[in-house]
Amino acid sequence: QVQLVESGGGLVQPGGSLRLSCAASGATFSNYVMSWYRQAPGKEREFVAVITSAGDSTNYADSVKGRFTISRDNAKNTVNLQMDSMKFEDTGAYYCKARRVVPGWAYEYWGRGTQVTVSS
Repeated sequence: QVQLVESGGGLVQPGGSLRLSCAASGATFSNYVMSWYRQAPGKEREFVAVITSAGDSTNYADSVKGRFTISRDNAKNTVNLQMDSMKFEDTGAYYCKARRVVPGWAYEYWGRGTQVTVSS
């Protein structure tokens, strides 16, 4: 079982920056691929960014590519999302997800989310 707690959300103006963190506990963090998702009001949850368990590869949604950066620190059991040049459409609840695939099974855990609001 993995417990995930997001932090760092808040109110930011368009063009501003925010850094989200997700702290993990309860399992070997370095075994898990970590992702960030977001959900805007009235919309489905959508993928934002993913980082491999070793932190050697990342991928992003087209809508955030070049503006957001995902990183992880396996020694501190944390994954971060640096958000720059933020836009109104970045508003939403941001969730981190831990995923591990073993033969015949996949484990997934979600945090409870942190709210990000982009407003002038």
